[in-house]
Amino acid sequence: MAGRMGPRWLNQMRRIAGPTHGGRLARFALYAERVNALEPVFEAETNEQLAARSHALRQRARQGDSLNSLLPEAFALVREAAKRTIGQRHYDVQLIGGAAIHNRSIAEMETGEGKTLVATLPAYLNALAGKGVHVVTVNDYLAHRDAHWMGPVYMLLGMTVGCIQTGQEDNVRRAAYLCDITYGTSKELGFDFLRDELKRLQLGDTSRKSFEQAFLGRGVILPQQQPVQRTHHFAIVDEADSILIDEARTPLIIGMNNAPTQEEAAAYFGADQIASTLTKIKDFRYDPAERKAELTAAGRRRVQAVAGGASFVTLTVDGLYEYVERALRARIAYLKDRDYVIVNGEIVIVDEFTGRMMPGRQWQDGLHQAIQAKERLEITLETTTAARVTVQDFFLRYKKLAGMTGTASTDAAELARIYKVGVFRVPTNRKGRRTWEPDRIFSTEDEKFRAVADAIAGWNQRGVPVLIGTRSIEKSERLSNLLNERGVEHQVLNAKNHAIEAQIVARAGERGRVTVATNMAGRGTDIKLGEGTSDLGGLHVIGTERHDSRRIDRQLAGRCARQGDLGYCQFFLSIEDEVLEAFGEKRALRLRKRYAGRGELTSGAMRRMFRAAQARRERQHYRDRKLLMAYEKQRAEMRSNMGLNPVLG
Repeated sequence: MAGRMGPRWLNQMRRIAGPTHGGRLARFALYAERVNALEPVFEAETNEQLAARSHALRQRARQGDSLNSLLPEAFALVREAAKRTIGQRHYDVQLIGGAAIHNRSIAEMETGEGKTLVATLPAYLNALAGKGVHVVTVNDYLAHRDAHWMGPVYMLLGMTVGCIQTGQEDNVRRAAYLCDITYGTSKELGFDFLRDELKRLQLGDTSRKSFEQAFLGRGVILPQQQPVQRTHHFAIVDEADSILIDEARTPLIIGMNNAPTQEEAAAYFGADQIASTLTKIKDFRYDPAERKAELTAAGRRRVQAVAGGASFVTLTVDGLYEYVERALRARIAYLKDRDYVIVNGEIVIVDEFTGRMMPGRQWQDGLHQAIQAKERLEITLETTTAARVTVQDFFLRYKKLAGMTGTASTDAAELARIYKVGVFRVPTNRKGRRTWEPDRIFSTEDEKFRAVADAIAGWNQRGVPVLIGTRSIEKSERLSNLLNERGVEHQVLNAKNHAIEAQIVARAGERGRVTVATNMAGRGTDIKLGEGTSDLGGLHVIGTERHDSRRIDRQLAGRCARQGDLGYCQFFLSIEDEVLEAFGEKRALRLRKRYAGRGELTSGAMRRMFRAAQARRERQHYRDRKLLMAYEKQRAEMRSNMGLNPVLG
């Protein structure tokens, strides 16, 4: 469906009625038709005339005209501005996606359909009211890239564009938030909100109105005490599934440092030493779903027997058990090069969903210090909470919320229940041509990785470009070693530099390229096929493990077959994969013993078992998010009833 829509397609849309997906599609398609009618008019106008039209729209919006009534002209202006400034023309399906976002929906668009360009439409339209629009991305690199890439489009129409980046001073942030459209990450926006709340507390000012006046410089508040954000009006969340679902439970915390005493540091090291001597089942039970360890009666007796000396002099018996259970959790549930990496002698957390490092973050309740003890690093300051908000609670503060992603329909019910947003599947501009091959399943992880390496080597000899998704840094390096043994030249991405990562992933479709990366590498980066690779079947994407969420698998598959290109996707799995622990540790062990030494397993029942395990993991994470929401609501109500700020302390 490239270019302008034909009348036959529109007539079919007009016959669809009701609040169904088809009904909304028909309504949004009519908007697109009206935008198309304005295109020849705007093409004949000068840049100055377009800017004058934009100014007139702004005046109408601020005088009370509904944004829906302004939508066709606003979208037509943005389309014409994009053609003139960045050489891109919005497809009709992109106009439909923009209308869906404006109407408080998560626009589900296949990868490669141009979500960054789509966001300019509702961002401009909603910025006309003068209250500011936030476009939220998953990392600083994408925020900077998108703000600078799309900035000329907005500026031709008289709009200002700002960008929030890690490490900026308050005066720079304040100026960015004063812009009509501001790009930034959920983390930076959330922490700015918390810091503003702490400023209110320090001033003893409970009046939100007077505090917001300080934002505009009206009042006697000193510059360092002034807030940086204005009201939370409208947020467009890119990769909405990742931010609103996967990161929903992530707490954004501003802490106050507490120096550990010598006794506390000794207790962490002593507990780790004891934990290294304990035996699973006999001395402790471990729940992989909750990632928690609990001492048995025999384990408690053993801990008391070996816990002599000065390490635990200040602890009660229950405190001793708590330290040891925390040390067990650090040893079993949190693995180096999967959950964290060590950089310059510091523990840096790796995001489990994106594979990206998160410098500055710490696990709470002593877990971070327990991991430092396990790795024999210096025990650093443990923080107490000064202000906190979950990602979920932060985005619920926006008066209007919408977004876009390649995968949201599987979580449509949760998005509707929690955020009051719908999911709207946008048609593709060109028909997809992705080949899905059945999963290949092996009895051991070693057999699986060797089969992956063999398959890659075979394709590489023919010049086929291959992108391989792994679940952890450690596994990407393991596969890299196997490829080196086979003489396959390749690139390995460990999510340490977003800009370099995007450049490498953008070239993953070139002839003979082999790219090994974490599952989410290059999310938001367009991969174009090199010359002659279509004749070889396009980019081949290989997944080396099923993730806890089907959406992450679909995102990986979406790296190929973009904009009607050919593509190929297949997953290689093993009975030793972590996802099967969703059935419980004992059942997972029985399965591994039963199928040990059998090589490749080809039954459909095995594939169904993996899908069932994945579904169980998704239900568990959904329950966790529901519990978190209930807890946060209860906590906020309790603090409000006490006259306290819900996010402080």
